Formats: sequence, C-alpha cells, structure tokens
Amino acid sequence: MSAYAKPVAWFLAKWLGCMLLVVVAAPQGFSQEAGGEYVAPAYAVPTDKAPGMRVQSLSEENGKAEYAVIFGKGDEVLSGLQEFAESHHVTSAHFTAIGALSEATLAWFDPQRKMYRKVPINGQVEVLSMVGDIALYKGKPAIHTHMVVGFSDGTTRGGHVLNAQVFPTLEVMVTVDPKAMHKRLDPETDLTLIDPTLQ
Repeated sequence: MSAYAKPVAWFLAKWLGCMLLVVVAAPQGFSQEAGGEYVAPAYAVPTDKAPGMRVQSLSEENGKAEYAVIFGKGDEVLSGLQEFAESHHVTSAHFTAIGALSEATLAWFDPQRKMYRKVPINGQVEVLSMVGDIALYKGKPAIHTHMVVGFSDGTTRGGHVLNAQVFPTLEVMVTVDPKAMHKRLDPETDLTLIDPTLQ
C-alpha cells in the first residue's frame, strides 16, 4: 500500500465506523433525516420542572373556576400545567397565555408518518398567543396546547408545544369547566383526541 493510500484507508475506516455508530445509536422513535427530527405523539411530559410556578384562584361559581397560573424564570410550561391539572383535579379546562421564552420546541404533525416534526426555537422569543385544553385520558389530565412565538425582527413561528422554557414569565389564564371531557386514542393518527360521546 502506498504512503498516500494508507491515510485514505484510515480515514474511510474511521468515517464508516462513525456512520455505523450514528445508525446504531439513533434513539427509537426519532428520525435524523434531512429536514428535521420526528417524535411520536406519545411522548412523556417532564415532571417537577416548574418550581417557580404560582397559582391564584380568581373565581369559582356553579362548578366553574378560573385561575391565574404564573410561571417564573426557567420553568418548563408543560410540566407546570400537568402539575397544576393533577393537583387541582382538573377534568376539563381551556386556557390562553402570553409571556416570553428563552427556548422551546414546537412541532408540526405529519399525518403520513403519524409523528410530530420538531420545530426548534433557539433564543429569546415573545409568546404572542398560546391556547390549549385539558381533558382526561385513561383517567389522568392530558394537556394539549399550541403556540405562536415572535422573534426580534417581528417574524413568527408556531405549532404544537413539545416543551417551552420560560423567561422571564408566562401568564396562563385557565378556565376549569364543571363537566369532564375525555380523550380516546385515534388509531388512524395515533393521536389522543377529545371524544364528546365519552362520559
């Protein structure tokens, strides 16, 4: 083997080894294809990630209640909303929010793949609109929320919320309804959807 061929052979061996490592190490349920990363709809919500969250009761009448759920610096939004829903025994609710984030991962649902395509948000953004609901799935409250964020140049991005890190605050106004809503698994999409026929 010539002096030139040896380094080339070494480089190819290393490169093929790295490629094999990437294929073997890629986590199941994710795709590293060009165009983004995908995640299955059944992803776990992190717990205990909103230590600065505070809740204020605003009103309660005829089974309907209103709350201000205020997040602090570094809190993760889905974790806090899940904690709120469980601690207040929420079986049906809807909410809106405004505030700001230091980073987030939004997503777009791809019906062909039955998966969410991640939309990473890096850096400080304003939460221009956040809307969502809470309903029961398998006896536990499930959060579903979408968000539109604004960048410093006025451009926007939006989608289904996978996670969101608050900075400096997020103000969520929650209305809890007296009658429970229930979700069921939709086999066509693998999503949990609200079914008004379930009691």
